[in-house]
Amino acid sequence: MHGPASAGWLLVALCGAMGAYCLLRMRSSLDEQRTGAGGEALMGFAMALMAVPAVVISPPVALWWLYAAVFSAAAAYEVGRVRRSAHHLHHLVGALAMVYMSLSMTGGAPHHGSAGVPLLTGGLLVYYAAYVLRSGLRLMPAGAPAGIKSNASVAGWGDRTELAMVCRLSMGIAMFAMLVTM
Repeated sequence: MHGPASAGWLLVALCGAMGAYCLLRMRSSLDEQRTGAGGEALMGFAMALMAVPAVVISPPVALWWLYAAVFSAAAAYEVGRVRRSAHHLHHLVGALAMVYMSLSMTGGAPHHGSAGVPLLTGGLLVYYAAYVLRSGLRLMPAGAPAGIKSNASVAGWGDRTELAMVCRLSMGIAMFAMLVTM
């Protein structure tokens, strides 16, 4: 990742924590929590590795090709699942964004030049900005009295829907930050 090393390390920590939480969600007894948690864990850990500041380690070009292949396969998998849920469309966009960022690290995608931000990067930035705003609004309480918890009867950490929403919001913010630094 290009940009300040401190921002890179913050993204590494955030994305790594989100990936770990998504692994916890895979063990949930609730089907709605398990669905997509594996893909989100993969995305979180891959984003953490991608965010390691370039001054610390300069991965070989072959690693970026491997990333592109893994996320191309993830995108192909999500294409079949898009009909089930709109959230899988978000997973598809995320996988394709990771392919795009990986290819840009190999020199295979359009780079920033004198013309400014490429159209694809700009489109992804708009998408993730809208996703983050929408996700943040969904987390706001809808008039529930203070002190009442919506998931009071749910025991496990992996079963907390509001934590899953925060996880998705955090990864959306991290994806936006990574796209800005491309």
